[in-house]
This record gives sequence, C-alpha cells and structure tokens, in this order.
Amino acid sequence: MDSFVIPTPPAGFRSGFIAIVGRPNVGKSTLMNHLVGQKIAITSPVAQTTRNRLRGILTTPTAQLIFVDTPGIHKPHHPLGEVLVKNAQRTVGLVDVVLFVVDASVPAGGGDRYIAEFLSRQTQAPILLGLNKCDAQPAEAKDLDASYVTLVAPYAWPLLKFSALTGAGLSDLQAQLIEHLEPGPYYYPPDLITDQPEHFIMGELIREQILQLTREEVPHSVAVTIDRVEEDAQITRILATVRVERSSQKGILIGKGGQMLKAIGSAAREQIQKLVDGKVYLELFVKVQPKWRQSQAQLAELGYRLEE
Repeated sequence: MDSFVIPTPPAGFRSGFIAIVGRPNVGKSTLMNHLVGQKIAITSPVAQTTRNRLRGILTTPTAQLIFVDTPGIHKPHHPLGEVLVKNAQRTVGLVDVVLFVVDASVPAGGGDRYIAEFLSRQTQAPILLGLNKCDAQPAEAKDLDASYVTLVAPYAWPLLKFSALTGAGLSDLQAQLIEHLEPGPYYYPPDLITDQPEHFIMGELIREQILQLTREEVPHSVAVTIDRVEEDAQITRILATVRVERSSQKGILIGKGGQMLKAIGSAAREQIQKLVDGKVYLELFVKVQPKWRQSQAQLAELGYRLEE
C-alpha cells in the first residue's frame, strides 16, 4: 500500500490519540513498541530515557490508535527536564484517552499519587490505569494490587494488568483502549507505525546503546545528531555526532583505545540494520558541548523545544 494514501475508513471505525504517562522507568516505551509491533522508542534501565514526544501508530481493521509516549513525569532539575515535563503535561490535555502506566511489581508510591492527582486536574479524557510488569509480581500479589485499587478509588478509573515485556494482557488492553475511542478517520496511512522521520529513530537507537553501555557514567548529558545519511543499493552510510557536556565524559565514551565507542557503534549498527532492512556503515564522532542542557538555544538546536 502506498504510504501516502489515506483511505476512507469503514463504518464504525474508531480512532484517536492515547497518551502513555507514568513515572520514569515503568515500561512506557517497551509497551508502545510491543503494541505497534516494532521498535520505535528506545528503552533503557536509566531513568528519563524518553525525551521527544514520539507517536506510535497501531492500525487494526476497526481502529487506529495513535500512542504518544511521554517522558516520565517527575520533578525537573535543569532546563531540559523542565521542557520534557511541560511537554508531557501539555500532551495530556490534548489527547482522547490517557493510559496511566505503573510498575505493578512494587506498591503504589508518592510519585504515582502525584501523577494521579495531576491527571484528575489536567484532563477530561477517559483515564485507564495500566498495571505493567505483572510478570514480575510475586506469586502473592494481593497487597500490591490493593495499593493501586486504593490509588484509583477516588477517581473510579478502570484497572488492567499486563506485561509489556511478555505481551500478556495486551490484547485486553488494546480492546479497552479502542472501546474508549470515538468514531473517527484514519489520521495516518494504515501501514505507518510512527510519525517520526527515520533519521530521528537512528539517532535514538545510537543514544540507547550509549545509555545501555555506559549506564550512570554518562547519564543524560548526551545528545545524538545524524549529520549525513547516504544510501545506495548495497549499504546505508551514516555519519553521526554524539554530544556530551564534559571532556571526562568524552573520554568515557571513547574508552581505552577507542573500545567503548567501537562497542557502541557496533551495537547501534545492528539495531539500525533492522530499521533500514539492509547493511549499515556507521561512523561516530564525539564532541564536547559544555552545559548544553542548561541553554535554551542549544536545546532548541538539538531538537528539544516546548511543543505548541
């Protein structure tokens, strides 16, 4: 099917935008990847992985669900964090349904209560509470579940249990989300799975490997830009720049004898090859750009703007 053709929907077709919100590291990006059937959002054990508002698109014979993966709602500590949280808050006010995701392997905490109160004030849209990581719950999980029943009691939000990792419960979740959507058109061509350009996803896949391989050593002071992509029948050549804030971080990223940068490039190349469905040559450069997270101008240059 031509990716630019948007057909007329069948009778009874439903569509709409669904915000996936929650604390950092509750599995929002993993969930969206599983729902759309392909990796478009990066995942990492490091909190605050998600930065840009990323739309994942799931089209079924009866509905089109556009998932908006938001940064974890938290107390910001720098201008980048402020931009991320404000964008997440704005998103909530613009969507048709909100899926509030929590980590069901631990009891409800203060961060969950903060988000619940925030959502109750911020949106009139239907809200569903998704208990993710049910596969990681202990055999006797009644007390854990009870803490979330108590959390939503003032709001009467429905609860659904699932695992974004294994896929358990996701068909029920999908059905419930569709039920809460209004009749509507195709917003995107049925074969599209994201509204983000391929270059953006390439940069995110590189950033994911940096987070995976360096963990807390270079946490959030890293940004990736794709400087050039050249494609021919045999191979896709990509030139990318990794920006950090300090020379010490540059040293960590490059590693002894360039071994860390080589490992990052190799792992990222494997992921990008799946994206482009072909061979990839990836060249990475590391650049020190002091205090880029503190500068509104540099944040904008790197693509982190307050969204309208």
